[in-house]
Amino acid sequence: MLGLLHTSPVHVPVFDALRDADAPGLPLRHRVRPELLAAARESGPDGVAEAVAEAVGALARDGARAVLCTCSTLGDVAEAAGAAAGVPVLRVDRPMAAEAVAAGPRLAVLATVESTLAPTTELIADEARRAGRPAEVRTVLVPDAWERFQNGDREGSLAAVVAAVRREWAAGGIDALVLAQASMAPAVERLVDDGHPGAGVPVLASPRSGLRAAAVLAGR
Repeated sequence: MLGLLHTSPVHVPVFDALRDADAPGLPLRHRVRPELLAAARESGPDGVAEAVAEAVGALARDGARAVLCTCSTLGDVAEAAGAAAGVPVLRVDRPMAAEAVAAGPRLAVLATVESTLAPTTELIADEARRAGRPAEVRTVLVPDAWERFQNGDREGSLAAVVAAVRREWAAGGIDALVLAQASMAPAVERLVDDGHPGAGVPVLASPRSGLRAAAVLAGR
């Protein structure tokens, strides 16, 4: 069984669908804790490390053989909780970060929550060190997108992310563009549907690669 720690309930059907497509038959156990992200935005991820460790431990006690943390803000403290819980913990954006580093040294990170920018930048730097590659990151906070998402305006949030991607493409000078949060992933589909004018610059999202890697950790 794979345990998943979310900070929004919208991720549950997304990862169920990815499981059905990429790891059929793998049992999933979802734990949704939106208050953890709210607290981390106020006090930083370290301020909720104990609560995150408790959530990871609960998933392990429920029988999870591995845990996937789908919140980029909490990813680092979630991975750190794995040793005490006795299970491997993977932050959903780690495989995406490795893919970004492989694409080239000039990377742009887009986020709708400011507290996600620093953890994602640090993760990319970590993956660059592991790969022995250089990485230069510019960060972009998409204005109003998170507020729209929280208020149920998913279409408005998505439109804001897509517009920000197009602005980064127009600015140029990047080898890959990283969508820092799993909730931003639908923008990739929208860009494909609308036509992809990014001159070969990939737009990377975390849910699919994260789920695949976590399924391997869970024994699939």
